[in-house]
Amino acid sequence: MPLTPEEPQIHESVPAPRTAAGTARNPQAARPAPPVPGPRPAPRPAPPGAGRERPGPARTDGTASTGPAARIELVAAADATALEAADETVDKLLEEGRAPGEILLLTTGEEHPWAQHELSFGEDSYWRQLTEGEDVFCARASAAERVGNRPVVLLAVNGGTDGEAAEALPRALERADEQLIVCGDPERLSALL
Repeated sequence: MPLTPEEPQIHESVPAPRTAAGTARNPQAARPAPPVPGPRPAPRPAPPGAGRERPGPARTDGTASTGPAARIELVAAADATALEAADETVDKLLEEGRAPGEILLLTTGEEHPWAQHELSFGEDSYWRQLTEGEDVFCARASAAERVGNRPVVLLAVNGGTDGEAAEALPRALERADEQLIVCGDPERLSALL
């Protein structure tokens, strides 16, 4: 039915109060106003000694590491399989997203086959790869002073004397910024610690 000019037009999208009996609406609850920004609490004071640097492992650039101690993980392996376990661990780290240049692999016994291969091209070429820092670097634990720090260090206890292995553990830990993974015989390692 067409509207006459005297009838008001009511739009459905605009709510209007209803005055007819039985059509009363329940009033809507008022929404709370958003909180008014006020003063923020003052920052807490730092704990005693928080501003001081902690001494840490020496880096090759002469600075000390001030980060938290590296996590230590043990991968059980016999001396004969420690290199294999270390290689599998490197593969797992790379699959998890670690960059090759973040990983250092140290050995206590025979050198890693990669290091043997690279050394066949000469010492300069081998150590240049360490400086470039683009790939996993493998070295003897006895050369740890020369290799510097990396986020992840793997120590393959694949032989050597107990004395060499005992010296390699703290060296490897000094080189690990975030994580040290030791691949070796748990009984032998616990006797060395």
